[in-house]
Amino acid sequence: MVEITLPKNSQVKEGKVWPKPEGATNVRAFRVYRWSPDDDENPRVDTYYVDMDDCGPMVLDALIYIKNKIDPTLTFRRSCREGVCGSCAMNIDGANTLACTKACDEIEGDVRIYPLPHMPVVKDLVPDLSIPYAQLSSIQPWLQTVTPTPAKEWRQSREDRAKLDGLYECILCFCCQTSCPSYWWNGERYLGPAILLQAYRWIADSRDEMTGERLDNLEDPFRLYRCHTIMNCTQTCPKGLNPAKAIAEIKKLMVERQV
Repeated sequence: MVEITLPKNSQVKEGKVWPKPEGATNVRAFRVYRWSPDDDENPRVDTYYVDMDDCGPMVLDALIYIKNKIDPTLTFRRSCREGVCGSCAMNIDGANTLACTKACDEIEGDVRIYPLPHMPVVKDLVPDLSIPYAQLSSIQPWLQTVTPTPAKEWRQSREDRAKLDGLYECILCFCCQTSCPSYWWNGERYLGPAILLQAYRWIADSRDEMTGERLDNLEDPFRLYRCHTIMNCTQTCPKGLNPAKAIAEIKKLMVERQV
């Protein structure tokens, strides 16, 4: 029989239950993952009670309420509050999404909030995204050309511009990246759906003149072909994009250039 020893801090324990706000009649319970590298303790789940009559409708509003009025040590990322920056991506009620666009009313029972799964945690709800950003840099996500730069702009037909719809809208929240089982097991070698969607965005751009080099960069058993079309990425994308389709288009181009 195989004997497995789990890491010391692998098990999540029940944490502190904070008192309910006095006089509140519309209260929701929020169960929030807590862990700090400064503490030599297991991760825990703290329970907070939020007065929804004194709080905005979104999960991010509740987190801000908790930090401002209950527990200032709670740590999370946020910025635009408009579903544009991707900073507040986390696992809410079992699904990766943006806290600023997830309404509390969409969730039944206690609201369970965890960091994005299968990523190292910096603290509490903040994941370490160093590897995905390094992978993004590896695909060189900018326009590359060899012809002389025009005096005004690189021109593009409306038809060619339309090919970028569903690609350029990616906000790099990495909800798709961290929902992909292939990325969970091969995260340092497989680029993952977010990065491959970004790669296809430049491959599909009619103004870019490095298509061959970009495809060469992806021609690898792990960088591209670890995708098994599980479709978790498409299901979880808070912007309604389809990374799986973009990956399929890259694979098709790989075949076409060998024919």
